[in-house]
Amino acid sequence: MKFKVKVVPLRSEKLSVVLNQNDAEDLGLLPGDRVKVVVGKESFVAEADFTEMVEEGEIGVCSFTAEACRLDESCLAEVYPVSRPKSVDFIRKKLDGGKYSALEIKSVIEDISKNVLNDLEISAFTLANEIVGMSDEEIQWMIEAMVENGEKISFERGIVVNIQSIGGLPSNEFHLIAVPLVASAGLLIPKTASRAITSASGTADTMEVLADVNLSIEEIREITEKVGGVIAWGGATNIAPADDRIIRVEHPLSIDPRPQLLASVMAKKGAIGAKNVVIDIPYGEGAKIESGEKARALANDFIELGKRLGLNVVCALTYGGQPIGRAVGPALEAKEALKAMEDRRGSASLLEKSLGIAGILFEMTGVASDGYSYAKKIFESGKTLEKFKEIVSAQGGDEKIRADDIAIGDKTFTITSKFEGAVVAVNNKAIVRIARSAGAPKDKGAGVYIHKKRGEVVKAGDPLLTIYAEKDWKLDNAIEVARAEAPILVSGMILEVYGKFR
Repeated sequence: MKFKVKVVPLRSEKLSVVLNQNDAEDLGLLPGDRVKVVVGKESFVAEADFTEMVEEGEIGVCSFTAEACRLDESCLAEVYPVSRPKSVDFIRKKLDGGKYSALEIKSVIEDISKNVLNDLEISAFTLANEIVGMSDEEIQWMIEAMVENGEKISFERGIVVNIQSIGGLPSNEFHLIAVPLVASAGLLIPKTASRAITSASGTADTMEVLADVNLSIEEIREITEKVGGVIAWGGATNIAPADDRIIRVEHPLSIDPRPQLLASVMAKKGAIGAKNVVIDIPYGEGAKIESGEKARALANDFIELGKRLGLNVVCALTYGGQPIGRAVGPALEAKEALKAMEDRRGSASLLEKSLGIAGILFEMTGVASDGYSYAKKIFESGKTLEKFKEIVSAQGGDEKIRADDIAIGDKTFTITSKFEGAVVAVNNKAIVRIARSAGAPKDKGAGVYIHKKRGEVVKAGDPLLTIYAEKDWKLDNAIEVARAEAPILVSGMILEVYGKFR
């Protein structure tokens, strides 16, 4: 049957179409069934639903589908029912405890990449990986399929390296320092980063305060070859698209299966041509990985997969028992990182991590035998700041911007210590909940600043945490969360007193 295309005001991040109920019945369709839509010489498979928003003889498409498939209301489309994809049977096999063959897992990933599988089916795939698991061989095949079904970057010159954190910590903006530091040494580092899903700011959210991160594959290549590095949002490209679609369903399920965690990192590093990769694995109370034993096991998995894929992988196990820096939220983190580069000093843990991870890359590539000392020398020379300004300018930002120019939320509230003592704990998850309640990451100026971290001495009345927001009602929400969560715990030497005084 032929239909006139109509763009309808529906929000969707997947290929979908809507039909009039009578047309759907003529085609023998039920809600959620798939159809093949042919427009001229192009075609795509989409989910079909029914609505009164379209008349008989019309096919409704949301703006996402219209843009992705280059459709407008002058188009005519032919619509045919299609059967359920074979990859659904392969997912069922895994749920029953089976093992994927190379062809089966590649079929699943290809269908996810091309929007053939719906969110329910991708959720089943993700749950199967969480419950049943995957062998190293299956994970390798999945990574290869993710890379094959997306865009790739190749460079004609230079040594291509990369860094990646498994995330899960607030104030983890070390990439903004480490990337220009590495690029200053002549290495190529095309860093593709994520936006926040459950955190207060992803690396892409933080960098976006200073420059455009919505770069194409070609722009990433050109900027990296021109200035040595880039910090871009991976979601603006088509690098390993299956990974982004899997992440989308992981969030509401609140799971991050080991196979997916490994594949997400390794596929994106492989697709950008990096041969030497450092993976940051923070562990500690409140981190994604809480024990050293689990962190070392994950590191071994990454290293083994690296060997299978021809990548030289080194993992840095880092302290994750509290936020890395002191600032949490896009503008606050950008301000803290830029200020550290301007002053050539700053939060000890933030600089230690930035220099340490850059130093590992220098040793891996033979740039220096003592990587940390070499990284420290570059940082203290001011070359890191110079390179960062080059990267910001190349990505369309203002290279003259200073940390003091970055605007942060003007609605503030400071939590102070009620008594004298020392900070014994900073609750990562509570800090994130407060920052998100204040409006981060959507409101760039929202977040929190941590005045006192673990081990630091405080007096009664000293500030512990300042909340920043752009709207009064969001500040009120954040204050309420902070009062309920106790984000920073202060204790004296005497914890409790038992017994009665006579």
